[in-house]
Amino acid sequence: MNTIESIDFKSLIGQQKTMQMKMRLLALEHFKQGHSRTKIAQSLMVSRTSVNKWIHIFLNKGLEGLQEKPRTGRPAFLTLNQREQLRQYIQEKAMDAHGGRLIGSDIHAYILKEFEINYHPDSIYYLLKYLGFSWITSRSPMCQPANEQL
Repeated sequence: MNTIESIDFKSLIGQQKTMQMKMRLLALEHFKQGHSRTKIAQSLMVSRTSVNKWIHIFLNKGLEGLQEKPRTGRPAFLTLNQREQLRQYIQEKAMDAHGGRLIGSDIHAYILKEFEINYHPDSIYYLLKYLGFSWITSRSPMCQPANEQL
């Protein structure tokens, strides 16, 4: 395991993609330079508890311990195959010569019928965004402002 003196934190900071990891490495660089944990927390505008935790993790587990852990969350309602099937259904309907107009309730009904999964209607729009679709609506000529000429 590398010691704190043997690591060039400044060069590692430039290689990082996440701001969280940059902050952790910057705190360690300050610690390496002999700054107190309180001073580090004040200069980085983070809590002293965070600085203590980062230093403790580094001293016990090294740089690997500072990496972001995978986050758990609610599992997706639809499997990867089901999402792909839904994506294809939406694309086919969009390219349909008879209009291709889908509304949220149509997609909700399709998911319920095909997969027997009941999404909340508001969640349909988040699902569409996740699948890479954008929800675009147009105004009919009857809804145009009165001062606009057709």
